This record gives sequence, structure tokens and C-alpha cells, in this order.
Amino acid sequence: MNKELFSFLFLSVILSLASLNYSSTLQKPIISFLNEIKIDYHSSLEYIESSVTNHISQVEKIEYLEEKIRNYENNHLVMQQLANEIQNLFEENKSPFKSDPRVELVRSISYEKFGDLNRVWIDMNEYNSSKIYGLVYKELVAGIVIPKENMPLALLNKDIKSSYSVYVGKEKAPGIAHGNNSKNIIIEFIPTWFTINKGDEIITSGLDKIFFEGLKVGKVISVTSSQGYQNAIVEPYFKANEINYFHIIRSLN
Repeated sequence: MNKELFSFLFLSVILSLASLNYSSTLQKPIISFLNEIKIDYHSSLEYIESSVTNHISQVEKIEYLEEKIRNYENNHLVMQQLANEIQNLFEENKSPFKSDPRVELVRSISYEKFGDLNRVWIDMNEYNSSKIYGLVYKELVAGIVIPKENMPLALLNKDIKSSYSVYVGKEKAPGIAHGNNSKNIIIEFIPTWFTINKGDEIITSGLDKIFFEGLKVGKVISVTSSQGYQNAIVEPYFKANEINYFHIIRSLN
């Protein structure tokens, strides 16, 4: 670079700086432009900080509410059994009123086989493979948990091997519920001297020591007779639509 070019550039820079310092006409648009950039920068920074703070707050609130929901559902199931015990106490006037159920939240892991939506592996602590556990979603019977390869496998209501004892209707007709791999479930071995009507509600009886009495199963949609017993086709309340969490009933007392 020759001396003439260097001198020209140096003089240009000096004149530019001088014009900026002394010319309000040149200063104003440049300062305005820089200020707008600063404002945008600070606004963006505040928005990001606010978003991060709100996100953290929302995550903490969601975790708190989820914990409250889990505790509520657990306590609700316990109170459901206590309510049934109290009702029996008044009806029979001789109930021992011994009630200390253990209910625990568990997580579903995956389907046992691709395409079979009625069998789900369950993640649970202190698993006893010699027991069958009742599986509940909110107030609704979802199925049972059985051992398979010493691991807990949930058989949902519609599985043909998901079986437990129930009461049918206001007369509390006894029966055995099981699935048939279709959209409904079947109640078998209902004595013929009970009158069963369409719309009668099915609840657990607690006689099998899997569930306590009074958990909701479904409603009767049709009744047939076979081999000296009545059979009821029941539309279940529980719908298995990507449920991630259930409650198991570890023990009734």
C-alpha cells in the first residue's frame, strides 16, 4: 500500500469520526439504529429468561400436580374400600371392620407381543410371583397381574385369562368375569334365581381376595342362559388407550 492511499484512508476515517461527533444529522440515524438493536437484544434476552423461568416453574408445578393426582387416586381407592366396609357394617351389623389395603402406583413398560393390546409388562417393586394382583385405573378395574417368567404381566380385562369375581346388579348376583379377546367381557356362572337386566352394573365382589368390593367393572348389555347358569355380556368401563400408569392392590388387609 503506497503512502498516498494510506493517507487518504486515514484522512477519511478522521473526517468520518469528526462528522459523527459534530453532525447531528449523521449521528441521529446511526444512534437510532444502534439503540433499536440494543432494545431488540434486551427484549430477546428478557423473553428468553422469562420463558426459561416459566418453563422451570411449569415443570415444577406439573410434577407437584402429578404427585397430588397419584396420592389422590391412591387415597380414593382406599376410601372406596372403607366406604364398602362401612356399608356392610350397617347392613350386617356385625362387620369386624378390619381394613388396611395396600395400593401402589405402577408403570406399564411395553406390550408382551406386538399386536396384542391386552397384555402389558408392568414395572413394580418387591414383586411376589406367587400372587395375583388386582390392577386398577382410577376407580375402574383394568385387569389382573400374573407372573410370567417371574416377571409381572398385566392381563387387561379383555384378555381371555383375565378372571376375577364380581357382583351383578343391585341384588349382587355372584359371577366370574373374564375376557374373550373382543371389545366386551363375559360374566359367567350367575345363578338362575337372580334377575339380571340390561344396564345392570358390575362391581368387584372381593371374594377372590384380588380386589376389594365395589370397584366398577362395566354394565350388562345382554344376558343368555347355559348349562343351568346365566351369562352376561358386559361393556367394560375401562378402555385401554395407551395407559402409562395403573394402581395395583398388593393386599386387602
